[in-house]
Amino acid sequence: MAKPRILVVDDEETLCEILKFNLEKEGYDVDVAYSAEEALERGVEGYALLLLDVMMGEMSGFRMARLLKERRETAHIPIIFCTAKDTEDDTVAGLNLGADDYITKPFSLREVVARVRGVLRRSGGGEQPKGDTLTYEDLTVDLRRKSCTLGGEEVSLTKKEFEILSLFLANKGVVFTREEILNRVWKGEVIVLDRTIDVNITRLRRKIGPYGDRIITRNGFGYGFDA
Repeated sequence: MAKPRILVVDDEETLCEILKFNLEKEGYDVDVAYSAEEALERGVEGYALLLLDVMMGEMSGFRMARLLKERRETAHIPIIFCTAKDTEDDTVAGLNLGADDYITKPFSLREVVARVRGVLRRSGGGEQPKGDTLTYEDLTVDLRRKSCTLGGEEVSLTKKEFEILSLFLANKGVVFTREEILNRVWKGEVIVLDRTIDVNITRLRRKIGPYGDRIITRNGFGYGFDA
């Protein structure tokens, strides 16, 4: 099995090398870039995870993340912000951009390794779905057309139901907490109660018929798709 590839983007060269050394000790394949511009010029499409500083040169980490999330070919790549900006507003801003985690400096290397491991586990290794569709037997989600079919017949899903199903099918076997589902599907748009997620899951199970029981509940943890 190929090692997960991680890109560290930070203008502190010493910190980059420290992170590279310690993450490689954990079995990851790590590259470094000393600015957002360098990372974008190199291309980030093949990486399973980005460790991204916020305050860098002309282009900030927030701006780089926004560009990546706007592009279909890079929107799926998990991002962990590593930064000295530790106010609540900064954290919320980072998470609203679609970041998967936020670590404030100074941090321990053990904490970084643990956060990296957790994000990669939740994201299924950061792999992008191949092509424009996600499938399980005769259940198909078309990511480009934003449609779902069951046995060739279209299933009418709301936007949130579609996004939850896409998340589950792209990460089969991964159990997501309610908080993770909120961050990925609602992305800080509104204040959402746990009950709202439960209702959407219940409706989704009903709409996908024989595959509804594939959406599993792990009490105390959350939901996932058991393939």
